[in-house]
Amino acid sequence: MTLAIVHTRAGLGLEAPEVQVEVHLSNGLPGMTLVGLPETAVKESRERVRSALVNAGFEYPLRRITLNLAPADLPKEGGRFDLPIALGLLLASGQLPPDCLENTESVGELALDGAIRRVEGVLPLALAARRAGRRLIVPRSNADEAALAGEFEVLPADHLLEVVAHLLGQTPITPHRLTRPPQATRPLPDLAEVRGQFQARRALEVAAAGGHNLLFAGPPGTGKTMLASRLPGILPPLTDEEALEVAAVRSVSGLPLRAEWGRRPFRSPHHTASAVALVGGGAKPRPGEISLAHHGVLFLDELPEFPRHVLEVMREPMESGRIHIARASHERRYPARFQLVAAMNPCPCGHLGDPRQACHCTAAQIQRYQSRLSGPLLDRIDLQVEVPALPPEQLTANQAGEDSATVRRRVLAARERQLARGALNAHLAGRELEAACGLSAADRAWLAEVLERLRLSARAYHRVLRVALTLADLAGAPAPEREQLIEAVGYRQLDRLLKG
Repeated sequence: MTLAIVHTRAGLGLEAPEVQVEVHLSNGLPGMTLVGLPETAVKESRERVRSALVNAGFEYPLRRITLNLAPADLPKEGGRFDLPIALGLLLASGQLPPDCLENTESVGELALDGAIRRVEGVLPLALAARRAGRRLIVPRSNADEAALAGEFEVLPADHLLEVVAHLLGQTPITPHRLTRPPQATRPLPDLAEVRGQFQARRALEVAAAGGHNLLFAGPPGTGKTMLASRLPGILPPLTDEEALEVAAVRSVSGLPLRAEWGRRPFRSPHHTASAVALVGGGAKPRPGEISLAHHGVLFLDELPEFPRHVLEVMREPMESGRIHIARASHERRYPARFQLVAAMNPCPCGHLGDPRQACHCTAAQIQRYQSRLSGPLLDRIDLQVEVPALPPEQLTANQAGEDSATVRRRVLAARERQLARGALNAHLAGRELEAACGLSAADRAWLAEVLERLRLSARAYHRVLRVALTLADLAGAPAPEREQLIEAVGYRQLDRLLKG
């Protein structure tokens, strides 16, 4: 047999399109021609595969070798094609039986001695192989990750010799199974550790219940970061499908999976992060912080310290829940359904409105500092809450508030009502939102007057309705009433909060 075809997959973000490694041996001067849009690391596989075959004791074909990675217009990157190429050469040269790789895919980088090294992004590949009904040969260090894809045959190997012995039926490889289900081990911070700040705790619960974006504004040291870090502890655990989506993003980013399995991500980039670091991109587009926070929380501390153009690139993903990165030769789509929680000081020195210390900023400095946040960005933040300095008696009181487990039960109950309507309130479309609220004529007239007085945009109007609907869900009411509308409007007055 001088022609062999081996199945594998490329890695394009969270997609894993099928690639056929076609190997043809013909007469002529010995050498290998590699075609099919390979990048540099793939072209270098010729030398890695040759040395691996020779050092493992196999015969390297001294013939003219044509190797095609099909489809030809799909970019091929990395060393993941080494193992399929080596198996294709062994098939084409008759060192493996022709039907041994039927319904089998393989992936792995080869060392010069034939050892199989781990590769990034195996989980999306394993999910695609499972959907195709094929078994998968992977490096042993990737076996746990591939097994997360579900019930299908994962064959782990440390060396090329193990793979060949299995395919020849000499020493079968035992399919890999997870010894125990993945489980996060690190405990989450508890809300009971927060002293006072009852309004901020209330806003945190509302944000968790409806999936709303949240902004804390207040002087330094008032607990803004502490409150934000408690949000994952009152959110419901990820579903199996959501956990796989989160793990797939971490997989293509080269991050560990098992330690955070099933837990809502909490990402907190520094304010010096670039736009590419935040939303993703680069010469070879990779996920950014908004994708790593998918189904979880993105916390931006010191919000006005982020460059304005960096914050503006988040506006579209905050609405759509995804990011499309287009480059001249690359295109990637990543999920980005994150919940934004931000914290800021009211002025450059941080003490505007602080009874403990006087503010030394000029009016121009305050105005310049606050203007770093654009109106369209603030429109997309549903809850804008003041976090004032605590009085000494509250700070020193030995009285704990509600713990995260108690608050989480109310959050889960509210979310069950929302999911029965079809989506979380933060993601309800306009028509479904209006129908769910069912405001009376008197409430509509009152709300119209408030919108006119506060000069709120149409987007802010829908945000008010979404928050009011979440407040009704937390109260067990069928629809928002005037009380919920008043509270929801109170969360939109950022100017009053910042200017004291």
